[in-house]
Amino acid sequence: MTPVAAGGNDNRTFRLGDAMTVRLPSAEGYAPQAEKEQTWLPVLAPRLPLPVPVPLAKGEPAEGYPFRWTVNRWIDGETASPERIGDLAEFATDLAGFLTALQAVDTAGGPLAGEHSFYRGSPLTTYDAETRRAIEALAGRGHIPAARATAVWETALNASWDGPPVWFHGDVAHGNLLVADGRLSAVIDFGCSGVGDPSCDLTIAWTLLSGESREAFREAMSAGGHVDAATWARGRGWALWKALISLAGFMGDGADSDAAAVLDAVLSEYEEERIAR
Repeated sequence: MTPVAAGGNDNRTFRLGDAMTVRLPSAEGYAPQAEKEQTWLPVLAPRLPLPVPVPLAKGEPAEGYPFRWTVNRWIDGETASPERIGDLAEFATDLAGFLTALQAVDTAGGPLAGEHSFYRGSPLTTYDAETRRAIEALAGRGHIPAARATAVWETALNASWDGPPVWFHGDVAHGNLLVADGRLSAVIDFGCSGVGDPSCDLTIAWTLLSGESREAFREAMSAGGHVDAATWARGRGWALWKALISLAGFMGDGADSDAAAVLDAVLSEYEEERIAR
């Protein structure tokens, strides 16, 4: 058994032999994710166009480790990064196809967004106070244009969602997307998944995609009626929140080193749309 290089924050991941991984929650707050994945990944997997983790066994607390844990089938591939992706627009379109298929899965009995998903899929108002504190802190240091950041956030808050709840992944980040031969080959880590507002899954548009690939992603998601202007605004709000709290230091050691670039992308796109209107 050997540690996986990108082992994650919510869980610690180890490779077991050639065909399996061991996934252990890293703290009590992440413990419910193991049972959720064990229950729902077997339901989701046959309905999705790309491989996702398949639970093979359940581990019980023992030897001083206090949480239930999971043994999954190993999935070959490398974590997504621009230099590993052959065609970023094609990658974006493939990812949109995966998310569209996920949203189409029957939600009956599915876990409604809440604490287990760290409120991904819930209204953005959950993080309103935290976001405004981050804007104030960063503006006080002269790091961000506070008025524009506030405008992006309030636009997202006002873009209310009244659609039926659908499945969302909850953490569509480059580290949870695998590539092989330059193409998207698998999606992993469903710990933040659930049923609710899927706009949180759009954050990849600003954290990995840009320009042509971001537009390809938006068009592909919009084609199936899964993204309208309000949903895009909420997705941008999720990206803004994460970048702000990372830059403000609210995440401690989990801060995203690319947060400044994400924030710039979010604010620039918003300003371009405002001028175009």
